[in-house]
Amino acid sequence: MPHSIAIASDHAAVELKSILLGWLEEQGHSVKDLGPYSTDSVDYPDFGYKLAETVAEGNVDFGVALCGSGIGISIAVNRNPACRCALVSDNLSARLSREHNDANVIAMGARLIGVDTAKDCLAAFLATPFSGDRHQRRVDKLSQPSAAKENA
Repeated sequence: MPHSIAIASDHAAVELKSILLGWLEEQGHSVKDLGPYSTDSVDYPDFGYKLAETVAEGNVDFGVALCGSGIGISIAVNRNPACRCALVSDNLSARLSREHNDANVIAMGARLIGVDTAKDCLAAFLATPFSGDRHQRRVDKLSQPSAAKENA
């Protein structure tokens, strides 16, 4: 099923972003490129926040966040309480991020993951539904930390 997807990176992941953008479009998805558009140095939080805002506003179904390690941009995205960004490096972590955590943004590190593995992670992420059930209670607490504190 085709999805609407926003994708953003920092300068270290522009090449991977371009490859994944084209691949996603070939798969029939609608992709919004939030930048950057060159390898000139940029700050990953700026693009992480822009991606998070786009996802949180409901303008897209999912987000793809890329930087050199994937760590910095995933932290930036997760500052928005409407986003659940999972840093993944393999098919299983990508699948479980959707199945158990209802992640709506996937993050990957361009310096740590190859193109084929990135495509495999993205395919698993997009194909896996949230299983709900016992996981829903936990996912609800991700956006409401005070609820989690009450039960700890």
